[in-house]
Amino acid sequence: MSDRPVGPPVKEWQAPPRPGPARIEGRFATLTRLCPDHAAPLFAAFEGHDWVWDYMPVGPFDSLAAFQDWLAPAASRDDPMFYAIRDGDSGAWAGFASFLRIDPAAGSIEVGFIAMSPALQRTRAATEAIYLMMQWAFDAGYRRFEWKCDALNAPSRRAARRFGFVFEGVFRQATIVKGRNRDTAWFAVIDRDWPQLRAAYETWLDPDNFHAGGDQKQSLSDLTAPLVASGEAEAAGL
Repeated sequence: MSDRPVGPPVKEWQAPPRPGPARIEGRFATLTRLCPDHAAPLFAAFEGHDWVWDYMPVGPFDSLAAFQDWLAPAASRDDPMFYAIRDGDSGAWAGFASFLRIDPAAGSIEVGFIAMSPALQRTRAATEAIYLMMQWAFDAGYRRFEWKCDALNAPSRRAARRFGFVFEGVFRQATIVKGRNRDTAWFAVIDRDWPQLRAAYETWLDPDNFHAGGDQKQSLSDLTAPLVASGEAEAAGL
């Protein structure tokens, strides 16, 4: 019946592989599968900055032993699949992120459970780490790359849009975290966005985009803004 539309066929669809590379390397950042050896340098990077854990389902950790108790089993999981992030400039392990809610049959995967130390935040390595994970997902054949955060987490929402994710809405009372209600803001990039978004990242990460002192010439937000605006209009049905 004409009043019962269905979506277009997804031709020649094949489910992509689950993630699993031991190492993903870029110009400014290296991602390595999280392991117990990362506990000490990561704990040191986060120590004294308990606010890093405000919107996380874990932490803060009052001792290295407590952090090790969480990290060791977390590192062995395949969903979330955690990666430690090494800053190429300092050589330090300074954060972690994960692939999670991995659904090859649907072609959907999320980047999340992200914790970046103050030393890593606002660096080229931090941006490249997200880019490298997104690049892996789309190169592997995923159709959808998601970002979700507490709807009250304004820095995470700003970061998502800067990275080129399109806001798709808020799931009210989505879960309970540390005994508190969490409304969850949903963002995503889809495969047809990727060529334009890849070009934006490559332009921003190019060494020629930075002055000798390290200041950027073009911001990533300016480069991704047209794609985000177009995607948000589409998501809103405009």
